Amino acid sequence: MTAKECIYGRRSIRKYKPDPVDHALLESVIEAASYSPSWKHSQTIRYIAIEGELKDKIGRDCTTIFPNNGKIIENAPLLIAVTVIKNRCGYERDGSFSTGRGDTWQMFDAGVASQTFCLAAYEAGLGTVIMGLFDNDKITSLLEIPEDRELVALIPVGYPDETPAAPKRKAVADLLTYK
Repeated sequence: MTAKECIYGRRSIRKYKPDPVDHALLESVIEAASYSPSWKHSQTIRYIAIEGELKDKIGRDCTTIFPNNGKIIENAPLLIAVTVIKNRCGYERDGSFSTGRGDTWQMFDAGVASQTFCLAAYEAGLGTVIMGLFDNDKITSLLEIPEDRELVALIPVGYPDETPAAPKRKAVADLLTYK
C-alpha cells in the first residue's frame, strides 16, 4: 500500500467486529506512530490501551456530552487514550514560549501523532475514529493520568464491521491559494 492509497483509503470507523486486537499488532502500530514529527523532537505523546470493563465504563459514564461516542466505544474491542506530556511542546528550556501560540502547540503534535496512529492502524487492517467529545476530568481520574500529562483524544480501535464511502472532498482550487 502506498502512502497515498493509505491516506485515500482510511475512513472513520464507528462499527467494529468483536474480535480482540492482538497486543503485538497494537505495539507495531504504536511503533509506527512513534515516528510522527514533534516539536523539537520532544516526543511527548503517550498512549493508554484500555480494554474490557474499564473501556465499557468509559463508554457508559464518560460520554454524556455526545452519547453516540459511548456506543462506539462499547462496540470497539480496544480504546486508546492519547495523552501529551504538558509544558514541553512550544517551550524553550527556560520555560518561555517559543512562538506566539503559547502552550497550544502540543495539540498540533497530538493531532499529527493521532493521524499517524490511525494510518498505521488502517495499514494493519484495523479501523479507528478520533474522538474529542467526552468527560475529560472523569476519564483522567479513571485512568489515573498523572498531573504532568493531559488527555487529548480517544481512539476506538478494532476490525471494521462497516465500509463507509469517502465523503465528498473540496476541490483543490478551493483549498489552495498561490501568492
